[in-house]
Amino acid sequence: MNLAHLLAVDQIVPEMASGEFRGAISELVEHLAAGTLPGSVTKADLVERFLRREELVSTGVGSGVAIPHTFLAGLDRVLTVFGRSRQGIDFGAHDDEPVYFVVLFVVPEAEYQLHLRTLGAIAKLFSGNEVRQRLAAAADAGEIWEILSNRSARAQTAP
Repeated sequence: MNLAHLLAVDQIVPEMASGEFRGAISELVEHLAAGTLPGSVTKADLVERFLRREELVSTGVGSGVAIPHTFLAGLDRVLTVFGRSRQGIDFGAHDDEPVYFVVLFVVPEAEYQLHLRTLGAIAKLFSGNEVRQRLAAAADAGEIWEILSNRSARAQTAP
């Protein structure tokens, strides 16, 4: 799975403003593609779903990365947004380090295999320090997308 296929340049927030996870989640939900939420689901509803998930256990996975995720009925595809924070965000990560990269995604309800594949692709993408360094140095959303696209493609072809 290539993360760049799930992510358009306008779904990349290269300079997140919030320094805490609640604000960060709200900020990223605002950048989900317009018109993608099904039926009567509002962005506020979606933010609440993510916050409830964070209360169960932090999605701060360590090494400066958080992967907030949830399921939503009525979707026909994965919705994804990427955010970079220069100052770091307190996500309560298990390594107690701030988060600099957030990949927030929503999966169609009951699509458990798709959910696991998406999580796996994101984890694999960020498994090496090189990609995090390149993302930290990227000038803008376009450069971030290129890094994610190239790294995802290499990860797909690796043995």
